[in-house]
Amino acid sequence: MDRSRLWRVYLLGGGVAVGVFLLLPYGVPRDALYALIGLSSAVAAFTAAVHSGGVAGRWTIRRATRRAWVLMGLGQLMAVCGDLMWLHYTHIARTDPFPSLADLFYLLEYPLVTAALTLLVLNRRSHFDREALLDSAILIVGLALPYWVLLIQPSIGGYESAFDQTVALGYPVADVALLAVLMWLLNTSYTQTRAFRLLTAALVMLLTADVIFIVTEGEPILDLPLGDLPFLGSYLLWGAAALHPSAPDLLRATPEAAPSLTPRRLLTLTAVVLLAPGTLIVQLAFGLELDAWAVAVTSAVLFMLVVARMAAMLRRMQEQADRLDEIARTDTLTGLPNRRTLDAQLAREYERAARDGAPLCLALLDLDHFKRFNDTHGHQAGDRLLAGAATAWSLVITSGDMLARYGGEEFVLLMPGRTLDDAEHLLAALRLVTPEQQTFSAGLARWDGRESPLELLRRADTALYAAKDAGRDRTMRAGLPARSPVKPPPVGRHRAPGGPS
Repeated sequence: MDRSRLWRVYLLGGGVAVGVFLLLPYGVPRDALYALIGLSSAVAAFTAAVHSGGVAGRWTIRRATRRAWVLMGLGQLMAVCGDLMWLHYTHIARTDPFPSLADLFYLLEYPLVTAALTLLVLNRRSHFDREALLDSAILIVGLALPYWVLLIQPSIGGYESAFDQTVALGYPVADVALLAVLMWLLNTSYTQTRAFRLLTAALVMLLTADVIFIVTEGEPILDLPLGDLPFLGSYLLWGAAALHPSAPDLLRATPEAAPSLTPRRLLTLTAVVLLAPGTLIVQLAFGLELDAWAVAVTSAVLFMLVVARMAAMLRRMQEQADRLDEIARTDTLTGLPNRRTLDAQLAREYERAARDGAPLCLALLDLDHFKRFNDTHGHQAGDRLLAGAATAWSLVITSGDMLARYGGEEFVLLMPGRTLDDAEHLLAALRLVTPEQQTFSAGLARWDGRESPLELLRRADTALYAAKDAGRDRTMRAGLPARSPVKPPPVGRHRAPGGPS
């Protein structure tokens, strides 16, 4: 059968089997059907492991996904073995031992599944692991408090031996460990495939089933085995996740992005943080025994985690601001300073040259026949030429010079401290390293100490056009700036200051 339909058929068949389970009277057939449903999920997980080895992708990712499904299949198989042992004790041996071999099998499921989820997390490391880990820590610390108050603390004491006590505490403690890894997994950057969402639902269903079982102590609800439904639902969702076509893609990565505090994430974190004071309020309101130490410790840890998360968010915002500032000052194609940065640097060099009396030269460069190159080789080749020229020229100029992209195929070379002769020598050196056997024309101008940056650029541009008109592949010096003649004072009668009227 086509895998795109197999998981739906499995869910439909599983739903029918659960309906039959509810209709069957208490006895061996009903419990055998329960174990059979669990076994189907284990078989499905092993099937996903087989298919994960044959998909395209990196070998390490395929291997990690296959191992994860194998571990999950083994975990499900341990749970089924526990179900079968419980069937034996209940219907054949007619005993109700605790702890028993069934508990050993049940408890073995949790480390196997936890190891599978940990394997998924460790093979999807991200640059933003710190933020994801902090979010996960906030969630698990906040959620661990209700587990302590409702499940773990009531299970302490009342057992004949330390071994019995350890087995009793093993279930809620294993749930907390599984919940911790699940939170960590959900906060990593994965593509949310259908198989991933089904697997998450199966894990949530399993944790819910454990809570119901511990609270009700396994007793029927309304004289029906309703407490078994979450376990069966977990089995079916697990099997559907394994049979879904996206099962081999549990490690498919999303583009790198920092975990953002979306309204839903922020609301979830806020609700979890408020669980600590909320627990204390409920206990005070209903006159229950206060878990002051547990609430105090949890609140302190949550406070430190929230502060750490805020610090990480502020650091990320600063990095993004620095990056945006760099983008605003840099040409994206060539990596050179852009016009905005050039204008700011030119103003600084004006002040330095005026203060020190040092020469300041500026050249406007234009790649010759760039349009023809684009039309012949394509725009991508033209982009490579621009980027290659920027790189080659940057390796020749000194740290005191500044090469910027002016626009299109034009560049500006700012050369503080260089005379016109020195500037021409540098331009000749740039001409030798221009890639793709291309040439450039250049207009060279020296600041006269009075003209504005716009006037200096205009003179260099005029010289550039002169170089192109003269045959290209050359440097032309700009003429002296034109100065408006000083107007003589107007001729006529003037009254001397203080003279007679």
